[in-house]
Amino acid sequence: MGSPKKNKNFKYLYGPVSSWRLGSSLGVDLFSREKKICSFNCLYCQIGATSIKAKKRKIYVPTEKVIGEIKNLPPGMTIDYITFSGMGEPTLAGNLGEVIKKIRGIRKEKIAVITNSSLMWDKSVREELSLADFVIAKLDAFSQESFRRINRPIEGIKFEDVYNGIKSFRKEHNTKLAIQIMFFEINKNEFEKLAKRAFELRPDEIQINTPLRSCKVTPLRQRDISSIKKYFEEFGKGINSKVKIVSVYDAVHKKVEAISKIDTLRRRGKAE
Repeated sequence: MGSPKKNKNFKYLYGPVSSWRLGSSLGVDLFSREKKICSFNCLYCQIGATSIKAKKRKIYVPTEKVIGEIKNLPPGMTIDYITFSGMGEPTLAGNLGEVIKKIRGIRKEKIAVITNSSLMWDKSVREELSLADFVIAKLDAFSQESFRRINRPIEGIKFEDVYNGIKSFRKEHNTKLAIQIMFFEINKNEFEKLAKRAFELRPDEIQINTPLRSCKVTPLRQRDISSIKKYFEEFGKGINSKVKIVSVYDAVHKKVEAISKIDTLRRRGKAE
């Protein structure tokens, strides 16, 4: 791996980090501001409350600046995935699809997008997401009331629109799809309803998560998450046994070295 000491000026890239879902993951931040830009204000977010609430797409960082940093990565760096995440909801960036296409032309790694699913009702957003190898879509709620309570969306974003957007993506595209569910005290007893909703979307994978990074919410214990995972596995046997069920507590972490440790922590909170 190239020495990160020679590369201190990355503004739009961070990591690589040891991801429990993606192995060695290099983050791409299409916002790169001190303040978080998002369509949600989730109770458990590790980078804190949403400072700038938005639901309309626009370009925050020019494509050529991100690609310039990609080209300047240390030679020999080991990366499993190049992952769009960072200081905001990636689909709010109007050039998400363009950046993915440009990266495809110069890097061999797989590309992932971690999204809160808020804009997947938009066909153009679904088409851009389909350019990735792996889309990880958030689903922490099963109804409008639970959605409002947990994810606290910006006005105008409705649960059924979000849910149907994910469903449309699955019907239209063959891109690998995971549903990520963050469990904590508020929704830990709603796992049966969440399992039903998640399997209806026919994902390739369901990720059972709990907030292990520093935030205002207490994570569930390993035995609680294991019980929830077991229920999902049993539930899936009668519906679609091919769906992979994974848990944050089952993860094996790779040893990685970030190009900028401070910037990585700023976007991810404290390490897991």
